[in-house]
Amino acid sequence: MNPVISISNLSKVYANGHNALHNISLDVHAGEILALLGPNGAGKTTLISIICGIVNPSEGSVMVNGHDITHEYRVTRSMIGLVPQELTLGMFETVWETVCFSRGLFGKQPDPVYLQQVLKDLSLWEKKNSMIRTLSGGMKRRVLIAKALSHQPSVLFLDEPTAGVDVELRKEMWHLVTRLKESGVTIILTTHYIEEAEAIANRVAVISKGELLVVDDKQALKHKLGKRQMLIEMEQPLDSVPQSLSRWSLELSPEGIQLIYTYDSYSEHTGIAELLRAVDNAGLLIKDVNTSQSSLEDIFINLVNTE
Repeated sequence: MNPVISISNLSKVYANGHNALHNISLDVHAGEILALLGPNGAGKTTLISIICGIVNPSEGSVMVNGHDITHEYRVTRSMIGLVPQELTLGMFETVWETVCFSRGLFGKQPDPVYLQQVLKDLSLWEKKNSMIRTLSGGMKRRVLIAKALSHQPSVLFLDEPTAGVDVELRKEMWHLVTRLKESGVTIILTTHYIEEAEAIANRVAVISKGELLVVDDKQALKHKLGKRQMLIEMEQPLDSVPQSLSRWSLELSPEGIQLIYTYDSYSEHTGIAELLRAVDNAGLLIKDVNTSQSSLEDIFINLVNTE
């Protein structure tokens, strides 16, 4: 199956010499949610802006459903909905007026039934006749999504969609994004919230300093780059790891109360049973044992800091 979006050797250097993107190659598949993670200034917004035709690339190409974004701009732009970071809304328009206008911008015939359903899905129907300026920040964010969906795009970009939104509304929006994906919309979102990527994304792409560090399924990413650790808490603190336990490459916590064993939980042989027997044979008294798995946040921080 051909990718919905195919990015090849994409670079962007601004007039001031700033290298915002360097040799990015990435395919986005139909019906997936791809989370684009990266610190401020990593190049996330520049990448989205190029795909949406807002910024011109310096090198490389981008195809949307087989159409080149540069030579077939009108075709590709009609396939894309964009929810920007900033609240760019006409404050004196009503909700209904602004979504109808957005649909018309793309040359679409009026479809009040479709727009009504969009507003209902976003819990905006009761506010359809309200002026934008009277809405809360969270409601304005939903209006941006409604505008982006007004022309029935097959690809939706969400640039920090839940920035400044409270936790409850954030989770509501996660449910909305998941429903959109189930309806066949391909979604690319940038986010600072690692939990957002962990909750709703199928794949995660990490970008830093304009370079794509890794792209993978979130579970596979945890498997390949994450760590599983067993923490063995002792009854009495230790001065050092006993020589008889050296084969497990254990770490000793600073206070000497925990032995830390890092292992691959997907391996056929983790060595845990043998380790616990060896600890017992060494005459050490165990107070407690627990395990922990690296989160996407741990992986993200390690990738960015070692890049």
